[in-house]
Amino acid sequence: MAEPNYQVTAAAKDPGDVYPKVPGIDYNDFKLSSERMPQEQRNRALEQLYRYESVQKENFMGYQSNQKLDFKDDLSTYLNYHINNIGDPFVSGNDTLNTKFVERAVLDYFAALWNAQWPHEYTPDSPDKTWRDSYWGYIVSMGCTEGNIYGLWNARDYLAGKFILEDPDVWEKARLASLNGRRAAVEPRLIYYQAKAPEDAPNKYTPIAFYSQDTHYSIIKAMRVLDIVTFNEEGSGKFDCPLIYPDDYPPGYSVHYLDKNGWPLEVPSDQDGCIYIPALKKLAEAFLKRGYPIIVNFNYGTTFKGAYDNVAGAISEIVPILKQYGFYEREVEYDPAHKKSDIRTGFWFHVDGALGAAYMPFLEMAEKSKDFPVFDFRIKELQSIAMSGHKWIGAPWPCGIYMTKVKYQLLPPDNPMYIGSPDSTFAGSRNGLSPLVLWDYLSKHSYQDLINKVMYTKNLAEYALKRLKELEKHLGKDLWVEYSPRSLALRFKQPNASITFKYSLSEEILYVNNEKRAYCHIYMMESVTPKLIDDLITDLEAPDAFLDQPDEEIAYRKEIVAPDAKRGIFIPQNGRGFK
Repeated sequence: MAEPNYQVTAAAKDPGDVYPKVPGIDYNDFKLSSERMPQEQRNRALEQLYRYESVQKENFMGYQSNQKLDFKDDLSTYLNYHINNIGDPFVSGNDTLNTKFVERAVLDYFAALWNAQWPHEYTPDSPDKTWRDSYWGYIVSMGCTEGNIYGLWNARDYLAGKFILEDPDVWEKARLASLNGRRAAVEPRLIYYQAKAPEDAPNKYTPIAFYSQDTHYSIIKAMRVLDIVTFNEEGSGKFDCPLIYPDDYPPGYSVHYLDKNGWPLEVPSDQDGCIYIPALKKLAEAFLKRGYPIIVNFNYGTTFKGAYDNVAGAISEIVPILKQYGFYEREVEYDPAHKKSDIRTGFWFHVDGALGAAYMPFLEMAEKSKDFPVFDFRIKELQSIAMSGHKWIGAPWPCGIYMTKVKYQLLPPDNPMYIGSPDSTFAGSRNGLSPLVLWDYLSKHSYQDLINKVMYTKNLAEYALKRLKELEKHLGKDLWVEYSPRSLALRFKQPNASITFKYSLSEEILYVNNEKRAYCHIYMMESVTPKLIDDLITDLEAPDAFLDQPDEEIAYRKEIVAPDAKRGIFIPQNGRGFK
């Protein structure tokens, strides 16, 4: 029998020689070919996989993902189902193998937790317009990155004066066709309208983005994907920076975070990692008075330091400036000939609550503190929140939630008959298992259970801080141990590579008082135990645990820019969870 002639390419090199070496893993046992893998090889591969993942899970403490999971008994059945929540979660659609009814229950839960008006309601024919303040949201198929991208996409189009309307020519085509004596079925088509900036206000529909130097890299990535202009790229070299160094910067702020024109590359953060409100206020005013609308991203649980921006405090400082320059409310005219317009804000405030939006509401319940940093829809001006489900709650795969209000929604880019539901989400096809995972967890835990979990992780953070301070004293050296208030993260001097790998530690290079420092951090998730902290301390006591800090220049400070370049944006690729 002749050998089959498969039209495939052969490997240019042995992948085992090219790919990174993973301790305990033989890549040759995992290589796939045109033939069915021998069972003996499959067994070897699966045994290596289980051994590797089990060891790494047991020591995992460097990232904010909860490894204490309990979904196998209730949900393993559904791994043999393709469950697709394509389209809007509040429209069941024609693809009936979905869990949208479960998704709605989870969204209602978080709408209540985040003080939004619920349930979701869309009744445009009702004389009572209170439905416009009800929430809308969906469970994202990626992590919080998808929620951030979707929120910034809405922010861009909302502030850019875009309108998505039904094409009126569709109905005229159908009418003309009917005059010829034949019936015409013309599917409605949605098209974009762009409001035109008046000559005396050329910047009216050019939103400018602001985010702090502790912002997760997904926000910066979203700016590039969506072509959103940042304050640095629009202002630097074009007019004087409104901030004077060092007077307008937080203590310890380094000149390494300024560009060649003296502008900050991102909004400065204080030492704890919170956005520095005095600097944000001055930067925002510099653009508002020049006629630009603004997008501000706040962090509620920064990636590396675990800091919580004072969202309510920052917004209360910016609101008077918005009112002064006519951006608190403004008319957006999209059809001057027929005098069609609507009233919108000239700002969009988004909260990246990847970790904190799930964790902090229960800490607030526990603390009952009047000065707690409020981040949710109790703030009247807030437009959107994104959260990761796989971090503090814990899930077998990345997932999360995006939430806004109905009145801030733009119509979806399409309303396809094929799926029977508006395509109002980012992903199109969406993982229908994620709502089941979140529902399963929340259905098994009361508010009091989650308050108890919060207090466990908070006490664990205090224990870890105590042990690291004791280690500093024992070793007689400064390990740069730092802890932001209410954070679950503790950062300290970066140890050697074997310790970093063993505990899956995240690394970041920071400048403190113009001194370059290489840090790592640990996150106190529910899966972390006092014993695991003690094991880490024991390893950090070894003579070779801490090596000399690197002296080479940080990669993101090197610039290669064409002389005729029109725009550039600072994209950090060190730390912030990027590696």
